[in-house]
Amino acid sequence: MLNAIVVISLLTLFRRTYKANAPNSATLALLNYATILVILLLIAQIVFDLSFAKWIWDALVISLIFLSFNNQVLKNEKTMVIAVLPLVFISFFQDLLSIWPNNFSKQLHNYFDYVFPFAIVWLISMWYIFRQQQKKWANEQKLKQQEAIKNKLIAEQKAELEILVKERTAEITRQKDALEEALKELKQTQDQLIQSEKMASLGELTAGIAHEIQNPLNFVNNFSEVNKELLSEMIIEINNGHYPEVIALANTVIENEEKINQHGKRADAIVKGMLQHSRKSTGIKEPTNINALADEYLRLAYHGLRAKDKSFNANIKTDYNSNLPNINIVPQEIGRVILNLITNAFYVVNEKKKSAIPNYEPTVGVKTKLQNNNVEIRVEDNGSGIPQNIKEKIFQPFFTTKPSGQGTGLGLSLSYDIVKAHGGDLKVETQDGVGSTFIITLPAG
Repeated sequence: MLNAIVVISLLTLFRRTYKANAPNSATLALLNYATILVILLLIAQIVFDLSFAKWIWDALVISLIFLSFNNQVLKNEKTMVIAVLPLVFISFFQDLLSIWPNNFSKQLHNYFDYVFPFAIVWLISMWYIFRQQQKKWANEQKLKQQEAIKNKLIAEQKAELEILVKERTAEITRQKDALEEALKELKQTQDQLIQSEKMASLGELTAGIAHEIQNPLNFVNNFSEVNKELLSEMIIEINNGHYPEVIALANTVIENEEKINQHGKRADAIVKGMLQHSRKSTGIKEPTNINALADEYLRLAYHGLRAKDKSFNANIKTDYNSNLPNINIVPQEIGRVILNLITNAFYVVNEKKKSAIPNYEPTVGVKTKLQNNNVEIRVEDNGSGIPQNIKEKIFQPFFTTKPSGQGTGLGLSLSYDIVKAHGGDLKVETQDGVGSTFIITLPAG
């Protein structure tokens, strides 16, 4: 009867293991059929007192033991099988001894009776070990399930982040292509400038173009390289599952893209300025009233700035020489020079006003006079003046004292070239902290 209990216990244990790990296995089906047959055998033994049933139980126990040691699914149940081996051994040999009843067999039978309690202790001890192992395996299985869920979530997030990385990379590539196109356009503009009559100092202008355009392009290239490294780091962090680091890297990439866009617009402004610089006029000179021309562009500049900034205001002083003769100029070009100088004057006095200097009144003046058979147009301001260390640079192409992004540095360069083309001169008198006066000198005859 002991082996019958062992058989039923092992069958129950094996069936439970197969249901958890291999529910569709053919072995599970055989174990189910075996369980039914074992129950029928047990009932038949109880009812009919079958003496040969013990040998069937012994055979079944040996079969189950053999199955557990040769089946990968049942590898975790070996401990419990080892636990029942002493009992199975005792029961089997007692059955063998019952075939030859004699004094020697009785003596051996008594020895097995003495060993039986130790087998029970062994069973209990191994059962306790088995239970501990079961808990450990259950925890490991739970951890594996959690790890599987985590890996699935990581895979989904990784896929999303890879899509984001591809989008960012495509955007950076698009912006880089746009800048390369701007550079190509700039080179075309340079070719036009080479042919332009206004470019008296072509070598200096070309160097200025190269220097000015190099700044935003350097920023774009540097930030593009940085973004490339950040995106590589992002892929590594995605693979490692370090998502806070991934988010931080993505934010840095976005900030760098904004800087790339800013410097791209800066390059675009330079290209537009270059186009204006290279634009050819009709070159037709006509007698022009300088006083009327200067006053017209003074009003135009003032009202143009007022339209952009309602808070802008400045005192305007004019002193026109009524005895000036009409002089032969291209009025559109000289008008552009006057407009640029007056606009700059309004800008510097407005910036000084923002400094909240007590009792400061922003003032811009325009004067004309006849001097040594030349007509002078003077544009004065009481702004901050020009430091002596940069005074000689202000007529160079692309040099500007305005903050980055607010000027291309071509206004004074254009003005200087136009005045020179008319046989005149453009210079500046300045005192740091007090103000500046730009003087246009044009031939009167």
